[in-house]
Amino acid sequence: MPFPRPTLSEIIQQTYADVRSNLPGADPLLRFSVLNILCKAVAGLAYGHYGYQDWIARQSQPYTATEENLEAWAGLKGVIRVAAAAAAGTVTFTGAAATVVPPGTRIVRGDGVEYTTDAEATVGGGGTITTAATAVEAGSAGNADAGTVFTLAAPIAGLVSSATAATAFTGGTDVEDDDSLRTRMLAAYSAPPQGGSATDYVQWARAVAGVTRVWVTPNGMGVGTAVVRFMMDEVNDAFDGFPQGADGVAADEPRDTPATGDQLVVANYILGLQPVTALVYAVAPVANPIAFTITGTTGWSAELKAEVENAIAATLKEQGAPGETVLLSYIEAAIAAVAGTAGFVITVPAANPTQTAGQLPTKGTVTFAA
Repeated sequence: MPFPRPTLSEIIQQTYADVRSNLPGADPLLRFSVLNILCKAVAGLAYGHYGYQDWIARQSQPYTATEENLEAWAGLKGVIRVAAAAAAGTVTFTGAAATVVPPGTRIVRGDGVEYTTDAEATVGGGGTITTAATAVEAGSAGNADAGTVFTLAAPIAGLVSSATAATAFTGGTDVEDDDSLRTRMLAAYSAPPQGGSATDYVQWARAVAGVTRVWVTPNGMGVGTAVVRFMMDEVNDAFDGFPQGADGVAADEPRDTPATGDQLVVANYILGLQPVTALVYAVAPVANPIAFTITGTTGWSAELKAEVENAIAATLKEQGAPGETVLLSYIEAAIAAVAGTAGFVITVPAANPTQTAGQLPTKGTVTFAA
């Protein structure tokens, strides 16, 4: 049974009672008496001891451990906290033909985030050059949309001081938080490695920076293959969490076409862990937007409608999976949980929406009707 930890006030009152019972006639409640001060001091120490013991109890088992203790428990199963990763993309410079952009050239975003070019580049006859660049600091702050404007940290003769992101800067991820690490660790404890089972592929893919959800289809591309579909909900938020790249296999896998972008990163990581005979494809799910029509919404404010749309999107994210059916009852429950929505009826879709293999449900157009 759980041990109820006493509050500081309860410990103080217990200390007062102990003094009264052991020193007849003494009054520890006098405001500035020595006994009053000593009672509160002793109670404070006892309360601190209770807190330390509570902390020890939480760190003594993997389900509630935190920080370095959580990492120690996870390490027993070979699960390591995913480090932060730097965002990367391409940037276009403008300048005089033959102007050289040295490797490591620093460019700065409007909010002060810095990037460096990956290799030497030379402005062509058209007056522009596009080259790869990487954020100086690892983390999600380095992600940027295509078209973002940068400024040279130091002027280069013959080069315009501003540059533009030719493609989005993606892949920047923060250090994995405790909740994510704990989820992967508990999965490793509950589903030990099986030499290439479906759960193994899920755990391997989840260990890649930025990957948040994974689904595995055995023999999805034929006998002896494994199709790993995954999402990157936080890193690729600008793309609704969908991986950016081309589907395929690892770079060192000669039996089929290598993937690119996010898919290549996942495929390359899994290649070093998978059974040698398996042919693994890293694949992005195909978005399947589901349109909704909701009646009984007369008088709903724009803010309320936005809350309802967010509830639908969150439920589809939580319940949706490639090739699976989403139950409308979950959507209805999520909308009903939003204050002020009583009396609504979902008329479209008329039945539980089902995805074909590889499709992942997403929120389509939501129509609010009387």
